[in-house]
Amino acid sequence: MKNAVITAVGHYFPDKVVPNSHFESYLDTTDEWIRTRTGIRERRYLEHGATSDMAVEAARMALDVRGLQPTDIDLLVVATVTPDMMFPHTACLTMDKLGAVNAWGYDVVSACSGFLFALTTVVNMVRAGGSRRALLIGADKMTSIVDMEDRNTCILFGDAAGAFLIEGEDDTDLGIRDYINYCDGSGAEFLNMPGGGSLHPATLETVKKGYHYIRQDGQAVFKVAVKGMADVSLEIMERNSLRSEDVAYLVPHQANLRIISATADRMGLPMDRVMVNIDRYGNTTAATIPTCISEYYQDGRLKKGDNLILAAFGAGFTWGASYIKWALD
Repeated sequence: MKNAVITAVGHYFPDKVVPNSHFESYLDTTDEWIRTRTGIRERRYLEHGATSDMAVEAARMALDVRGLQPTDIDLLVVATVTPDMMFPHTACLTMDKLGAVNAWGYDVVSACSGFLFALTTVVNMVRAGGSRRALLIGADKMTSIVDMEDRNTCILFGDAAGAFLIEGEDDTDLGIRDYINYCDGSGAEFLNMPGGGSLHPATLETVKKGYHYIRQDGQAVFKVAVKGMADVSLEIMERNSLRSEDVAYLVPHQANLRIISATADRMGLPMDRVMVNIDRYGNTTAATIPTCISEYYQDGRLKKGDNLILAAFGAGFTWGASYIKWALD
């Protein structure tokens, strides 16, 4: 069994910046209200293109960091809830655009926990020798499924993609050390997109009823998310005998700054040891965790041997945490 190690990272954000003032212009909301309740100042929108286009850009950045070609990749997995289309899967479309002709792959659809859930599957594939070099991409064009007239959801989301290159290495304690994941389907009613599947196939009626947009009971989700992310983060720390002072960074899903702060408090971490980019990009769903890590790496804020705790909570309900010992200089 090899160790699965992150050997490169990449990210992509669209050019169009959408500040809170945009919503002030047509909704009953204010910049102050959005900032104090979510921590978001602005987000990015992809004006032209699809989720796979952002995935390709993040993948190229990761490959450039490692000095590899797309043909060096043998597995490509995309975590997303905004696939280009129902099928073929977005991983397949991304491979074609990227030129990863030697890879196979698949999509993982687990909402905001998608990247961590996909990380688990890729890690085990690499550890077992089923992949030598894998690209794991979290990418979502959330603007494609958000009702821009719903002030409770439209202010929250942005578009982005982030990528990990994961390789197998022998005789090292670096890499992805542990993971814990949970699901509770009883929470489905509180955060979902009812239309487009076999339950409510697309019809004129489902479109009129807004079934193809995100629906969220914000208060119900907030309460469960705070507890879920904090509990699983503490659980993985305790299972690996990590104290607060041993953790270099908490890397939380960027859904709400208050949830992030509450999780850090439970872990005994000050906010300067928490990765945050929600203020600039909003909630980019499967892309939040990898884009945070890629930005911090590019800024020189990570060092080899750093202990990272990744944590997420999403629709399903789904939640989980991963423990990574950083391997890059």
